[in-house]
Amino acid sequence: MNAEIGLLIVGAAAGGFVQGVSGFAFGMTALSFWAWGLEPGLVTVMAVFGGLFGQLFSIATLPRRIPLAQLLPFVAGGFIGIPLGTVLLAGVDPVLFRGVLGGLLLVYCPLMLFSARIPRITGGGRIAETAAGIAGGFVCGVGGIPGIASSLWCTLRAYDKDLARTLIQTFNLTVLAATFAAQIAGGLVTRDMLPQFAIVALALVLPATVGARVFAGLNQAAFRRLVLCLLFLSGAAMLVAALRPLAATPFA
Repeated sequence: MNAEIGLLIVGAAAGGFVQGVSGFAFGMTALSFWAWGLEPGLVTVMAVFGGLFGQLFSIATLPRRIPLAQLLPFVAGGFIGIPLGTVLLAGVDPVLFRGVLGGLLLVYCPLMLFSARIPRITGGGRIAETAAGIAGGFVCGVGGIPGIASSLWCTLRAYDKDLARTLIQTFNLTVLAATFAAQIAGGLVTRDMLPQFAIVALALVLPATVGARVFAGLNQAAFRRLVLCLLFLSGAAMLVAALRPLAATPFA
């Protein structure tokens, strides 16, 4: 087993487990491993595929019926944001990729950790929901991680736990499916990736199953805080790695 395959397996397993527990965050977790040694184009495709496969695998765990009135503006915005992110992905620089991802994690994780102190957003109606969906679709298109925008938005809206999980999982499933279709249409998915697809799918199934059982028996809030702390540290490390070449470049 070469280092690339090992990194792919570890990232997929970690992402599958976290997604099984929380209902989202496959891409964020897997990318914190994959961004260290895999090519950005492959990383994003695998993050989208793994998140989509994991959502399909765990869709039966949704705690309540899908609230279409709240979901549809979310999804409509996602469909607008996806092509914007996909277009940007085609020309992304590896160093910039790490820096942006690390910066997102550094902002996102503390916000979620201290979310109880964040003022709740009660206005905006469907326009605000659509704007949040655009942000989620954009991040999914460029990085395969729609959970950042959708989960943060549900927190800012102060949705209860069951409603938030249902909205996040359903939105992520829909947006990831559309993103994967856009990647195929745009030529980002190639036949050479088929072995990697199989590795990611097989690597996440068992951890996702275990994660779902952990979710049923443990306090989700405590585990989520732990995951966010680990992701924060991963984001900090990636941002430092991205800034290192700039620090080594002499000023003109």
